[in-house]
Amino acid sequence: MATNGLLRHQMIESLMARHPKGVVDGAIVSWEQLATHLVSIIGESGFNSLYARSVFLAQSTFPWLVASSPLPQTDGRFVELRISFEGQTPVQVSEANSLLLIIFTDVLASLIGEQLTTKIVRSSWGINVQDRADKGFSDE
Repeated sequence: MATNGLLRHQMIESLMARHPKGVVDGAIVSWEQLATHLVSIIGESGFNSLYARSVFLAQSTFPWLVASSPLPQTDGRFVELRISFEGQTPVQVSEANSLLLIIFTDVLASLIGEQLTTKIVRSSWGINVQDRADKGFSDE
């Protein structure tokens, strides 16, 4: 289990490195992709509750993070997150978004299991785990 959680955390770090110049846009796209996959599984209110809880937990490290409104807003679901990110440096955005995604996926894994969570993450962000594992082994 810990290995899968570690793999999931590494996937999140890798995802954040994909958008070094457009870190805010990359972060929002990542959340939109994840939401698209999860809403069909846990519903709109389930996603919103999990997201709000994750923002709340991340606020202890990044108090400038703002949770989105409780109303379902498919088009503007992450407006408040974008506004929070736009006021920060790219490094702060990357660190905050990584923590937020880790918290979110950790809570999700505790609810639906590590394997399903990892599968959803991979599918949402188009990550091929085998390629990632091969690269990791060749780097050592």
